[in-house]
Formats: sequence, structure tokens, C-alpha cells
Amino acid sequence: MNSLIWYRHAFANRIQSLLLLLAMSAFLALLGAILWGEDGVIGLLFMGLMLVLFNPVITPQLIMRMYRARPLSRSQAPALHAALEQLAQRAQLPLTPVLYYVPSRMVNAFAVGTRRQSAIAVSDGLLRILDTRETIGVLAHEISHIQNNDMWVMGIADMFSRLTSMLSLFGQLLLLLNLPLIIFSAISVNWTAILILIFAPSLSALAQLGLSRTREYDADLNAARLAGDPEGLARALVKIDRHQGSFMERIFLPGRRIPEPSLLRTHPPTEERVRRLVELRHDASVAGMNLPANGFMPDVFLNNPAQRPPRWHINGLWH
Repeated sequence: MNSLIWYRHAFANRIQSLLLLLAMSAFLALLGAILWGEDGVIGLLFMGLMLVLFNPVITPQLIMRMYRARPLSRSQAPALHAALEQLAQRAQLPLTPVLYYVPSRMVNAFAVGTRRQSAIAVSDGLLRILDTRETIGVLAHEISHIQNNDMWVMGIADMFSRLTSMLSLFGQLLLLLNLPLIIFSAISVNWTAILILIFAPSLSALAQLGLSRTREYDADLNAARLAGDPEGLARALVKIDRHQGSFMERIFLPGRRIPEPSLLRTHPPTEERVRRLVELRHDASVAGMNLPANGFMPDVFLNNPAQRPPRWHINGLWH
């Protein structure tokens, strides 16, 4: 993919993200108009603007404590740190993200924070199934999320979605309280407004899911440029998808997964992500990384695999 096509693709992704955020803002404003008229629109849009400008950010350290993650020092994982520093430099981040280890068999990696204060976590399960090349691809993907401020964007989208749900519930409650007046008097009902009250949260959630998929495609594309190796990330995605679920499920229920409707996926389908990455295989515009072929698994954990299976925790997280 030459630079012009890449910039066009990245620009299209950002325009799509902007349109989806505007759609979520429109749902919020529409609910304000239904509930309180013009004053409601102005008030909610102003409140949304203030929340965007002063959006509170949870520190990466607090989130990592919620996952029971612990920092990986350079002596424990020299190759991981070398890869992360190179990727952060290529992404022009002011600081290299802090690396954390999650003692869970779940195959997962995630990034938190902003460009100036960020962290990346890798699970025990992930480190044990991926080789060096594939791990670099995953790290590049997470670095791309940090570079593009995706956590901030998705935080704003989640805030809009939650506000829309709260206002919709409030409107439906008012409707329920006034139901006797509607039934036993000649009060006319705006059924269009009622339908909007009912379906606005679902429409806002669909826009949020669409935004998430768009950001994932963008992170894949940028990761291929950062690492100079689209195939490495493609191989990692295939392995991660293959290892989801328990060992017994993979043996006795190989067809257990019912395909989700595309509108309800927070991540794009793996097959489509891999297809897009493979198309870039011969056109990567950034050279590959100079790292040792082995040594990605931190030695301190080689003989101590994580024992606890992934489960739901009281803080709402699954790990």
C-alpha cells in the first residue's frame, strides 16, 4: 500500500469515527428535545461539550491493579521492552508505555491511558502461544491505539451512550407515570417520540460498536506500518481467535460459536482483519524490526504458568 492510499484509508476511518460520534451526539440532543424542548437540546449539548473537554481519565496504574497485573521489568523481559521502545519511537510517543503482565490463561493484550501516560498489558496465555514476530504485531496494534488516542475516543462514546440510556429510561418512567392520564383523557400521544425514547439507547449502542470496529481496523493498518510486518499481526490474530474458549470446548464443541450479527461485534471479524493485513504483505512501507529471534517469553514465568482460569470479577472485569 503506497503512502497516498494509506493516508486516504486513514482519513476515511477518521471521518467515519467523527460521523459516528456526531450520530451519538444527535441521539442525545434528540432526547433532550423530546424531554425539555429547545432548552434541553442546548443544555445537553453544553454538558456533553464540557464532559468532552474535561473528560476524567482513570490512571493506567489503577486499571492495572483492577486486573491484578504487575509490571514487567527490563531484566524479566528484555526482548519485550526492546520491541516496545522501538515501536513507541516509530509512533513518536513522548514516553514508552509501561509494560504489565496479567497472570491469566486468557489470551489477551490491551492498552490503557493517553499518549503521555500509558500502559500495555500482556497475559500469560498470550505470551505462551505467540512467537516473537506475532508478539511484535500485537504490541504494534496496542501502540497504535495509544498513538490515535482510541481509549479517549471510546471513553467519550461510552459516556454518550450511557447518558442516552439514562435519559431514555427517565423519559419512559415519565411516560409510565402519566399513563393513566393518557388512557382516561383525550391527551394526544406523539408515538414517534415514544419510539425514539425506546430505541435511542439501542441505536446509540450500535453507533458505539461501529466506532469500535472502525478504530480496530485503523489500529491494524497502523500496526502494519509501525512493525513493517502485516503478516506477523495476521498470524497473531488467527492464533488468538483459535485459542479462545476452554480446552474441552475446542475438543468436544469445535462448532460451538454461533456467528454474531456484524452490527453486534465490538471487534471486526478476524477473517476480514486478516484479509486486509495480507493484502499489505508485499507493500509494507516501514522496514521490519531488528530484534532477537527468541526470548520473548520472560524467563521468570517459563516454569510458572498461570493456573487460574479466566472468570468474571466483582469489579465487572473478565480476566
